[in-house]
Amino acid sequence: MKIIVDAMGGDYAPEVVITGAVAAVQEYGVEVGLVGDQVRINQLLNKAKYQGGLISAHPAQEVIQMNEHAAASVRKKRNSSIVVGLNLVRDGQGDGFFSAGNTGAVVCAATLGLGLLPGVERPGIALITPTLKGISLIIDVGANIDPKPTQLLQYGIMADAYFRYILNRPTPKIGLLNIGEEETKGTDFVKETRELLEKSSLNFIGNIEGKDLFSGKSDIVLCDGFVGNVALKVTESVVETMQVFLKRHLLSSNPLGKLGLIFLMPSFSRFKKDLDYAEYGGAPLLGVNGVVIIGHGRSNVKAIKNAIRVAKEEVERKFNEKIQEAIKPKEQ
Repeated sequence: MKIIVDAMGGDYAPEVVITGAVAAVQEYGVEVGLVGDQVRINQLLNKAKYQGGLISAHPAQEVIQMNEHAAASVRKKRNSSIVVGLNLVRDGQGDGFFSAGNTGAVVCAATLGLGLLPGVERPGIALITPTLKGISLIIDVGANIDPKPTQLLQYGIMADAYFRYILNRPTPKIGLLNIGEEETKGTDFVKETRELLEKSSLNFIGNIEGKDLFSGKSDIVLCDGFVGNVALKVTESVVETMQVFLKRHLLSSNPLGKLGLIFLMPSFSRFKKDLDYAEYGGAPLLGVNGVVIIGHGRSNVKAIKNAIRVAKEEVERKFNEKIQEAIKPKEQ
């Protein structure tokens, strides 16, 4: 099995990406193809003292930057690390793809290059998040900001399959993110989506509010990409701000407060680990005809390593076949 990795994608690429790839190869025994500046890739592999045969370099002369328009950059930069990497998967030279680069470009290039699974209208990004009762899956968090109700139903079907076959959790509860739990609340789009979900065979529990995102009330949270991305970014900001506030107040307090901080550090570390995106690696792009994992732009070595693991698991479990099995009955 070979996972293709965009070596140039991410805030700390290519150094961190290559270090993470080496760690993944050493820990999971998976083959990795690094796409990007071939000279730089080989230099960094030498620096990491990697001498095995499971990592190869594939040349790509262009890089799609984070601030570039997704669709336009994919069309213009056909020799970019994202486009070349996905083409390798399309042509059978790789089994899965990972990038921590421009999310919109990955979504666009994957949709155009790999195509969509039968019965899927638009792909969606699914994000694993911690809750008070374990973990949940939020979809969509940025791929589709103006979806149709039928597309959210498809997201629910795909997320349900992901929970069953990748996370090994049967009969997940599905909630629709809304401004209130009542059936009368929300836009026409949300109301129509709710009706479709109620008629489906999914374990739909109704509307949920923003306060329920991390309560564990539902295992899967459905929303459009605009709302999901805002919720994701606000959550990241709150977590980072809380940590700063706690340290600031404890360090500026009396000597007893500073002493207390020393004893609290192990708890802080466990708290940070529970909320650390690096533990989950990357977010799967569900609905495309191939395994595609999207990483956070700030992905560190651990996140890169775990994202490659997630890609490996999806390939091994033939997850896209499970999606097709789940989608087809709903579309007939």
